[in-house]
Amino acid sequence: MANTTNVEDKQERKKLKREARKKAAPKPPRTEPRGANKARVKKAARGQSKRK
Repeated sequence: MANTTNVEDKQERKKLKREARKKAAPKPPRTEPRGANKARVKKAARGQSKRK
């Protein structure tokens, strides 16, 4: 993306970023579903409570 750190005007900065996004190559489709690398949460044991 374009370096817009030195552009003071917000609208101008947005315009530059939008143009850069349009010029950029499209992202390839995902190979695995989103969040596939997220840590899985273990289900709590059913039945008796853990603390008495």
